[in-house]
Amino acid sequence: MTRRIWRTWLKGLCLSLPAVSVYLSLTPTPAAAGGGEFAAGLLGGLAAGTVVGGALAQPRYYAPYYYAPAPVYVPPPRCWFEDRQVWDGYGYVIQPVRVCD
Repeated sequence: MTRRIWRTWLKGLCLSLPAVSVYLSLTPTPAAAGGGEFAAGLLGGLAAGTVVGGALAQPRYYAPYYYAPAPVYVPPPRCWFEDRQVWDGYGYVIQPVRVCD
């Protein structure tokens, strides 16, 4: 098919599918009670939804197993307070200052 014919065909298809679906949804159908068609359709739809949802929810890759390294405990740094001269904006004052190794 040439490109022009393909475009025309595609436009016609895109316009006719919604019209057909509206027409089919509005046509009356005879009501029938019992028979279990509704229950079968409901259970089949739930089963199909479960299968499709489970397939889509799976990871897309298989990651290798990862084991975290053993924790290493490092002692905290030794800290203490020393009196030092500190500028407070007006002059030097002696304040305790935290000093760490």
